[in-house]
Amino acid sequence: MSIHEVAKRAKVSIATVSRTINGVPTVAPHLSKRVWRVIEELGYYPNTQARALVSGRSRIFGLVVSEITNPFFPEIVQEFEDIAVQNNYEILTTSTVHDPKRLALSVRRMIERRVEGVAVVTFGLEEGLFDELKSRNVPLVFIDVGPSLPRISNIRIDYLHGIRQAVQHLAALRHERIAFISGPLNLKSPTARKRAFLQSMEEIGLPVDPKLLIEGNHTMEGGISAMKQLMKLSKTPSAVMCSNDMTAIGVLRESYDLGIHIPRDLSVVGFDDIRLAQFVVPPLTTVKMSQTEIARLAFNALHAEVQRKAPSPTGSEYMLRTSLVLRHSTALAAGFAGRKPATVPKKTTETDAL
Repeated sequence: MSIHEVAKRAKVSIATVSRTINGVPTVAPHLSKRVWRVIEELGYYPNTQARALVSGRSRIFGLVVSEITNPFFPEIVQEFEDIAVQNNYEILTTSTVHDPKRLALSVRRMIERRVEGVAVVTFGLEEGLFDELKSRNVPLVFIDVGPSLPRISNIRIDYLHGIRQAVQHLAALRHERIAFISGPLNLKSPTARKRAFLQSMEEIGLPVDPKLLIEGNHTMEGGISAMKQLMKLSKTPSAVMCSNDMTAIGVLRESYDLGIHIPRDLSVVGFDDIRLAQFVVPPLTTVKMSQTEIARLAFNALHAEVQRKAPSPTGSEYMLRTSLVLRHSTALAAGFAGRKPATVPKKTTETDAL
């Protein structure tokens, strides 16, 4: 079925069919209705590439994630796609797996498909992607790491709010030796989470033993390895806070192998609140960083930038707040069973910590 057949059946010119499909407002309403009726009757599917050439718009957004196998990212992809469909957009998704060659191929594919904008949800600045697409004036959205430039939007994460709640929660449960397993500290996001932890501990006057600060890699295997390191210490922690849920799940697994009961012997807190967190045993107390909200903010930022006539010289910023989700992986520190939890020291300024 071709555009010629649609024009013939609707008794209009090929140009009228083309203008109707591409939403050109000069087409008379009664002709537009006739064309769309024939398109539906014939089951005709317009050539999207041809439409892009005519309209100058592909109605395609790119979405870049680090690792699609990481449970944190599929929910972002699903929500982003759902919103895109509602707004008559397609998405072109790629997972970089931290491979520069793969990233280069993905960038080329996006340019060939004439993407209107790209959301980069990798928690790190992908230099190759940024340089190539920025030179072509393609709007970009980053998590925390984008520069303040025209056509660049940043979703800023308030890591401190949720991590402060988590630290105050553990302090109220009489935990004093609290370990922190970070992600790779060459990336901005894990560094920001560690900084938020240290600030929160300082706010309530709890000392931080440097031996309890372990650098992980945001994987379950990294959590297992970090837990092994902590258990070799002469004085082990009574609570462990992790920079993401995958690390925390690794800590739970290693604790099981070592015969450490969670939360009676050790309290564990994650970060992200991936869907799996509520189904592990015990269900994981964690800091929620809403994946659906990240997807919504990212799409809306791109959509707003595409429609903006004059870009802001410093780009745009959006804020996402984190918050503590209480489940069953935290409890009173060993030795305090049967006693009431302590109150958060007055030094803190947070009133919604518990």
